[in-house]
Amino acid sequence: MPMNYAKTALLLAALTAIFVAVGAAVGGRSGLVFAFILALGMNLVSLWKSDTLVLKMFKAQEVDDRTAPELVGLVRQLADRAKLPMPRVYVMNTPQPNAFATGRSPSRAAVCASTGLIEALNREELAGVLAHELAHIKNRDTLTMAVAATMGGAVSMFAQYLQFGFIFGGSRNSDRGLGVIGTLFAMIVAPLAAMLVQMAISRSREYQADRLGAMIAGNPLWLASALKKISVLARKIPNQRAEVFPGAAHVFIVNPLSGRGVDNMFSTHPNPENRIAELEELAREMGIAHEGAAPAFEEQMPAPELGRGGDVWIAGRRYNAQRRGPWAS
Repeated sequence: MPMNYAKTALLLAALTAIFVAVGAAVGGRSGLVFAFILALGMNLVSLWKSDTLVLKMFKAQEVDDRTAPELVGLVRQLADRAKLPMPRVYVMNTPQPNAFATGRSPSRAAVCASTGLIEALNREELAGVLAHELAHIKNRDTLTMAVAATMGGAVSMFAQYLQFGFIFGGSRNSDRGLGVIGTLFAMIVAPLAAMLVQMAISRSREYQADRLGAMIAGNPLWLASALKKISVLARKIPNQRAEVFPGAAHVFIVNPLSGRGVDNMFSTHPNPENRIAELEELAREMGIAHEGAAPAFEEQMPAPELGRGGDVWIAGRRYNAQRRGPWAS
């Protein structure tokens, strides 16, 4: 947990420095001061309200036992197995199958699934995806991810504002900054800040959440099957809100962007094939040879014992939930 807080602090410091540099380039000394004050305010908001802001970014709607009884009931079962407080449950209206978790602590966590995810997966596959998101909550990844999403989204919006102003001549009146040159500099740096957010979120978090989530659900092949489906569909079906806020792409279980971005080495998400291979290897370790070799989710008993140090005990055998996948940073 201290390491996660340290990563959050470094991330905020880096984005604050970029914000200040952009403000100075566009507005000179006054722009620097304004950007510094704005960044401080955003940092405070990010730390305390980032979960709410991320949910609003994607227009997620909260559901309950009355409006989505099957989804909420499934999350409750998985949260009980993970020994976590019941998170709030949200649904975002997009045909792209995807999901994310957010919240600065397990007691303030939320899990969000898209309508496309619910429609594309069966119950076991959906359990695998939701368990992955609960693993992020249990590992306390969600604080860093939510703060990064909030700051990255703000940087992206700032870049769009600068582009709009430049196109319509707004930079001509910039007599205190560097004028056109400064605006062009800011337009280039601001999108790169979103890339910095992606690079700052270690890919190893996804492998660890895959592994722990698979153990929470009880069958790694459920998540592997879900990843096979949604990684293909996500490339074909756009997520309009994610395209507007590319700096928040890292919160999702698979990359929600359409692929217009930079090379894979800068991607937040590991290659889906590598993740699936890791899950299939875990299934072999657990003695699950194929998808039909384990009972249905409702019949999975007892729940895994989630111990300290990343170890998980299932039926008397110990598994390491923190093992990194190939090429994880």
